[in-house]
Amino acid sequence: MSGRQMPCNPQEIGSLFLFERLTPEQLGRLCAAGRVERYEAGPVYTEGDPATCFYVMIEGTVVLSRRVGADDVEVTRTSQSGVYAGAMQAYLGDRVRQVYNNSMRVTGPTRFFILPADTFASIMQEWFPMAVHLLEGLFFGSKTTQRMIGQRERLLALGSLSAGLTHELNNPAAAAVRATSSLRERVAKMRHKLRVISAGPYPREALANLIEIQERTAERVAKAPALSPLEAADREDAVGDWLEEHAIPDGWRIAPTFVQAGLDLDWLDQIAAAVDEEILPGAIGWLNYTVETELLMDEILDSTTRISHLVDAAKQYSQLDRAPYRMADVHELLDSTLLMLSAKIGPQIKVVKDYDRTLPKVPAYPAELNQVWTNLIDNAVSAINSDGGEGALTVRTARDRECLLVEFRDTGPGVPPEIRDRIFDPFFTTKPVGEGTGLGLDISWRIVVNKHHGTLQVESVPGDTRFQVLLPLTATEDETAPEESA
Repeated sequence: MSGRQMPCNPQEIGSLFLFERLTPEQLGRLCAAGRVERYEAGPVYTEGDPATCFYVMIEGTVVLSRRVGADDVEVTRTSQSGVYAGAMQAYLGDRVRQVYNNSMRVTGPTRFFILPADTFASIMQEWFPMAVHLLEGLFFGSKTTQRMIGQRERLLALGSLSAGLTHELNNPAAAAVRATSSLRERVAKMRHKLRVISAGPYPREALANLIEIQERTAERVAKAPALSPLEAADREDAVGDWLEEHAIPDGWRIAPTFVQAGLDLDWLDQIAAAVDEEILPGAIGWLNYTVETELLMDEILDSTTRISHLVDAAKQYSQLDRAPYRMADVHELLDSTLLMLSAKIGPQIKVVKDYDRTLPKVPAYPAELNQVWTNLIDNAVSAINSDGGEGALTVRTARDRECLLVEFRDTGPGVPPEIRDRIFDPFFTTKPVGEGTGLGLDISWRIVVNKHHGTLQVESVPGDTRFQVLLPLTATEDETAPEESA
């Protein structure tokens, strides 16, 4: 949108705080190189367009906004004379992509002094060469520092995740090793018991019945019901008494195994009716080994399945073999991150998942979003730990107009109002020295806002702090078409 051009008055331009120290000659050059334009209510420039002009408001009211999905979110509204916007980094030239970082509109008749971007850059370099060098050094130095410390932050997070993953993998792996060793022993004893039974003076029909009972017992183990501790104790007493009444050696040791496998008195009576009395002790012993091997195989299956899930979660978290930008299910990303951080969260913190599973996939960089989830969960855990170590972390998803909301709520002490506006600033941290770099929330903000065109905000009172991530449900025009996940 273009305004109506008006005469440029050097004295009026010199009254603006940005130009108040310039000489009359410099002000004259500005008026000759630039122009004054009057805009009626409406847009001036749009975020993402090439940054061609530097705007300084003489009088009126301007509103700056950032695009979030299909919405423009207002970030600044001011009537202060002399405020500026537009191609503010033109002096950096082609080293930085020169586009408008926000949208500007005016609410009523407003006058601007406007300099073309290339003119603004040349004047800056000619009049203020030292300032330009300092600004360049500050800009690129800050970018380099943020990148290096950001990499360090990621390495620290990776180290913490690796330690937690190793701990999580160690438990099921150790359980599988123990169960395998025990299984080898039980199978050897079962072979021995079978050899003893087969060598005895037992009719062929009795052995066939025993084999059939073994098969049905194995099937029963797979369908064993879950019992409460009280129910299990009562059943163990009853099974133990039955074994003792039938002169079964070590009945007290066999009873818990039978109960765990779902065998009850009716089942034992069926076994006693199917085999001869003299073969019953050997048959019970043989069936005990059968039950133990089935239970051990279940334990191995559970352990290896747990390992497989952890590996899948690690792969999902790191997004190996995935397109960097694709349609992603945020629930899969959240679950993988929570699983990866389960060791750090610990048993004292209750994790509540309040997911809206009807939500669609969103266009995203999944690995980057996992970094956001990691930072926000880590902050929530730290807050709860600082308040005694017990509390709840609630992860909620919902639809908020044309955005998908991901909310992390913790019961920690909260974010004090006096620092709430600074928590997303680079290098700002409330953690003790050595425990935080102050870049976790800054990285998260840049990933959500700059890379996903979303919003990251916080609401906090003691006992109820909520970090809210809003992600657009549709891709913006400047993104390539995302790939569907497999």
